[in-house]
Amino acid sequence: MPPAPDCVRCGAPVYVLDAKRMLPSEQSANTDIPDGIYAMIEKPIALVTGAGGGIGQEIATTLASHQWTVVVNDLHDDTANKTSAAINRAGGDSMTLSGDIADSATVERLFSVAFNKYQRPVSLLINNAGVQTWASLDELTAEQWQRTISTNLTGCFLMTQRFAKTAPAGSSIVNIGSGCNKLAFPKLVDYSAAKGGVEMFTKSSALELGPRGIRVNCIAPGAIATERTAAETGDYNNSWAELTPLRRIGTAKDVANAVLLLADDKAGFITGQTINVDGGLFSQAIWPNSY
Repeated sequence: MPPAPDCVRCGAPVYVLDAKRMLPSEQSANTDIPDGIYAMIEKPIALVTGAGGGIGQEIATTLASHQWTVVVNDLHDDTANKTSAAINRAGGDSMTLSGDIADSATVERLFSVAFNKYQRPVSLLINNAGVQTWASLDELTAEQWQRTISTNLTGCFLMTQRFAKTAPAGSSIVNIGSGCNKLAFPKLVDYSAAKGGVEMFTKSSALELGPRGIRVNCIAPGAIATERTAAETGDYNNSWAELTPLRRIGTAKDVANAVLLLADDKAGFITGQTINVDGGLFSQAIWPNSY
């Protein structure tokens, strides 16, 4: 470590550390830094939308367990508070900011309140909030279409735009897409359209924010075990496991681990990409059983 500069106010050595780059095990091994200095390290801040349950909740708790301060967003207070309470019980640091991310005033409030509390900007944004309508093209209503597009795509846009105004260089965004980023799913007309848009928005955002040192990537989960997916069919796990090359369905932890990978500085040259976390499910071509 290079010599520390002196504080202009008190003359003491100043150590500028990035909590993302130094895990506790690395801290204890670094003998160049005086004892006790790590109490001064401020954790980086992540904001996770749709974190009241399922994949979003797992992402939030996993980030907190890896030394991130987490701003938990969900549409309703009760679900957001549940995730935040779990983080705090485990010794993490979080706050709850509920609200509809498809509303620009709400989006502004999320970032402003978080900054006022922590006195530093959010440096990791997880655009996870999403809804869907199980309906055919003929059955889907305009209101259902608008609700899904507003949450899944417009919300992603508004959050990204506001994040980029204050995010420092080295920050990143991870958008949560779907296998229907590229492949149309039956009876998920609105969802497929929105998630396809999220993938292209990821690329456009990466292109524009790259010069500012902000990376933007997308994760496309495959068949993932959550409370919602468990209710889709009578035997969700086996139905999808037999179609997946790894012969199992994914877990919310699988997705959260991929978020950790993309958020890490070791992924510092990865941007504009979509990572499929699907056990190979959507890498397959349709192939006759007779072969």
